[in-house]
Amino acid sequence: MLKDKVVVIAGGAGLIGKSFVKSVLENGAKAVIADINEAEGKKYCDELKTQFSSNVEFVKFDLCDKDLILKCIDFTLSNFGKIDAAINAAYPRTKDFGAYFFDASYEDFCKNTNMQLGGAFLFMQEFARFFKTKNAGNIIMLSSIQGVVAPKFETYKDTPMSSPISYSAIKAGLIHMVKYLAKYLKGSNIRVNCISPGGILDGQNPIFLQQYKNVCLNKGMLDPSDICGAALFLLSDASAYVNGQNIVVDDGFCL
Repeated sequence: MLKDKVVVIAGGAGLIGKSFVKSVLENGAKAVIADINEAEGKKYCDELKTQFSSNVEFVKFDLCDKDLILKCIDFTLSNFGKIDAAINAAYPRTKDFGAYFFDASYEDFCKNTNMQLGGAFLFMQEFARFFKTKNAGNIIMLSSIQGVVAPKFETYKDTPMSSPISYSAIKAGLIHMVKYLAKYLKGSNIRVNCISPGGILDGQNPIFLQQYKNVCLNKGMLDPSDICGAALFLLSDASAYVNGQNIVVDDGFCL
């Protein structure tokens, strides 16, 4: 499906990123794991090399560091000779990210918005700049259902969990940035799209899991691998004329 394509995956050592990396490799592509967590990234890369040999490499990466983004591009070109697509699954945030609305500080709201939305801007800008030199490219960003609809706060009842307002602002903004860039790059043969997953299983409170499932249609919270089909579609030639779109994968949460 992706034979000989070269894909950079920012946040490739994270929860969703790991699934993206393995999925693209299984479908014939070469992958670069770009992640700020050097220890986890190298470990995961070494694990994958036992099956995929030299088709996977790791590079140190920080979504908020322009120099490291440029080094990632150079690293990929040095190792694989080209870049066909770049996926951003990185998720930088502060230690206080996730605070309730009335507990969140102005400073923390601004810092998280700068890190996540600002980092996404840097990623999109530098990969778009590179792809323009090739007159071809594919950028895929990861948003969320919280960027599509308001949170369903009833799913958090009787739990210590909540959905921070900065997250909704960031993810909604990201969807519109994707549309902006897709249109801005008209005629350049560069596609820019977005995936908005539903909630991803990661050891959450059982009460929350049941309440979340109640507002979905079948499964409820998803496994990271459940998002991979959308990514593979957007990476493949089957989506050649899909541009500026947001694909929601949420088991009906947004209905």
